Amino acid sequence: MTGSTFDETTRDDSVADAAARAAAASSDRETVAARALVVVVADDHQDSDGLGALVGELLEEADFHVDATVVVSGDEVEIRNALNTAVIGGVDVVISVGGVGVRARDVAPEATEPLLDRRLPGIEEAVRSSGLAAGATDAGLSRGLAGISGQTLVVNLADSRSAVRDGMATITMLAHHVIDDITEF
Repeated sequence: MTGSTFDETTRDDSVADAAARAAAASSDRETVAARALVVVVADDHQDSDGLGALVGELLEEADFHVDATVVVSGDEVEIRNALNTAVIGGVDVVISVGGVGVRARDVAPEATEPLLDRRLPGIEEAVRSSGLAAGATDAGLSRGLAGISGQTLVVNLADSRSAVRDGMATITMLAHHVIDDITEF
């Protein structure tokens, strides 16, 4: 009987210790804001619609620290370089805005796909569905991708205010969960 009591106490202590370690680890994660980068795809190299700022504000409201917003042309190499620089720089999430439609210069998905280790089709479809439900036709027509590159969540959004608002509502709801999952070893 004494051995049995000892085993239960030891097991209870180890469970309590594991719970304390998990709580400490999660509180450490909560105090350090996840890092983000915004890439705006615009041939004139200007974020004239303010979509980069809007994405940045929405990320900050969702407890992300936005390292920067960069504007690149609709050139596949420029887009890929900007996304790759963000991944190499260790940001937790990179959101690109624009270049996901059906026009000849819309090449953000082609620039993004080679960088992705894993696609997240559920996020891709959720962004399109929420955009369509809100009346953002460009979100519904979007060929935008979502996936993981290394330990970075990468998402392409259409370039309208409604597509960004609805897409970001979907992304921010899932992003912290995805980041937690991909940063666990």
